[in-house]
Amino acid sequence: MSLCEIVRLEGYIQSTYLAVYPNKILLLDGCCRPDVKIVLDYIQTTLQRPVSDLKVVIVTHMHPDHAGGANKLRKATGCRIVSADKSKQWYNSIGGQAMHLVDIGLAHYVAKRQGRPFKKLWYSAHLHPDTTVQDGDLIPEFDDWQVLETPGHTDRDLSLFHLPSHQVYTADLIIKLRHKFVAPFPIYDPKTYIRSLQKIKDLNPSSVMMAHGRSLTIDAATFDMLIAQAPKHRRTVKDTIRHKLLWRQNFDSYSKRQSKKK
Repeated sequence: MSLCEIVRLEGYIQSTYLAVYPNKILLLDGCCRPDVKIVLDYIQTTLQRPVSDLKVVIVTHMHPDHAGGANKLRKATGCRIVSADKSKQWYNSIGGQAMHLVDIGLAHYVAKRQGRPFKKLWYSAHLHPDTTVQDGDLIPEFDDWQVLETPGHTDRDLSLFHLPSHQVYTADLIIKLRHKFVAPFPIYDPKTYIRSLQKIKDLNPSSVMMAHGRSLTIDAATFDMLIAQAPKHRRTVKDTIRHKLLWRQNFDSYSKRQSKKK
């Protein structure tokens, strides 16, 4: 089996990882729309190889910094898109289309906070992968990589485990901001999210590659801390808005009662 070199590229708002082999390349996530040029330039200029060497792009979930470049990369290289085996699109229905717009807006907000120049982030809300995978499957053409289902952030999150080196790419399951680890936003299912953290801990990985952060060794104690501090309730845009509205209603009601007492 050919050995691979895992390369980290600085994406628009996230880390992008390539598994580079002598005769093929795997992109560990679908990145942002502006990252398409970065990936293609790296293959052509730095590696001095044809873009057709990019054989597979994984889409771990449908957020703009993980799916935004996938379709453009397939069009440019002829690569295969691989993603989770789900019967419904993540952004299904009118509500899903609205959430797609919200998520693009949130990605623009993150870019602004990071001091990035404004760039187009629009991408299709619907993904039509060439191949779908389930937990335990090996990635087509890259049988040294195993797919792990690690939902909770969304209903279809994937992590990718490199069997020879025990390195694991966890997409948004774990986020490191400066000097602290944080849970992602949103949290679609808190209990499932905690089980996914435990699943990665049980692998005892040699290093964890994070989309928001870098590749780090995370010890058992840190995993236990992440599990203990994981959100116990859903954290989505809809739930946040509902919580704020209920808080405001309760505050207004309390204020009126206090005024009557006076």
